[in-house]
Amino acid sequence: MPEGDSILRAARGLHRALAGRTVSRFDSVFPHLTNPLDDRPLIGQVVDRVDARGKHLLMWFSGGVVLRSHMRMHGSWHLYRLGERWQRPRHEMRIVLETPDIIAVAFNVPVAEFASAETIDRTEPLRDLGPDLLRDDFDPSTAVARIKERSVMEIADALLDQRALAGIGNIYKSESLFASGINPFARVEQLTPDQLGQIVAKAMTFMRANAGDGLSAMRTYAGLRRTTGRFDPGARFWVYGRAGKPCRRCGTAIRRARQGPYARSTYWCPSCQQSEAGS
Repeated sequence: MPEGDSILRAARGLHRALAGRTVSRFDSVFPHLTNPLDDRPLIGQVVDRVDARGKHLLMWFSGGVVLRSHMRMHGSWHLYRLGERWQRPRHEMRIVLETPDIIAVAFNVPVAEFASAETIDRTEPLRDLGPDLLRDDFDPSTAVARIKERSVMEIADALLDQRALAGIGNIYKSESLFASGINPFARVEQLTPDQLGQIVAKAMTFMRANAGDGLSAMRTYAGLRRTTGRFDPGARFWVYGRAGKPCRRCGTAIRRARQGPYARSTYWCPSCQQSEAGS
């Protein structure tokens, strides 16, 4: 699933390409998107901006309409010039937004809806979001407080709760816990505020380093994430995706397990990540 850094890069790419341009055509396979708001037809509106909230991508239009989309596991937005061949098959198209010279296409995006600019912040998916690690106004103390509220949850599951911390996913969950030396199966109540603060700080550092604005991303997955600082594609992560391979720090075999109610993959080093119960 795309994490917050991927969504932010996608939003920046869409903003650079579309902001200030007028919508000349809009099409979607979703029936509920064919008429955004009865009194505000999308054709003729100008794209004001595109931004991200956690894992949600928001496209704002001059008529007070906002298109919210969520990529889930396999969704992505592409940008094309008029007449350019699409890189994905047409049966995967979910949304087409056309301007006089640029076309934005959403492929395999399962969640999309219109809302008014006046009410978007009060809609359920956005209303309950926790602090966004990539926002300029991110408050680590608020994030720690929200995580502490989930006292009986295992820390890895608490980090994935978007109501506690917005934007983080499986990759940064595993990588941040490794960098902090914390056992992913420790309950939140077993960890000290300093340990929770360290986890949040590591997650913020990793995600912001991978959300740099140096890429003119045309697709959600532009660029290769890395947390080790290495540019070798095979050495990008400390633990994620490395089950059975030696830990880069101690040589112990990295382990993988399904964790939580959605059986998400967790990767960890059993030697480097023994810290729990305030140890």
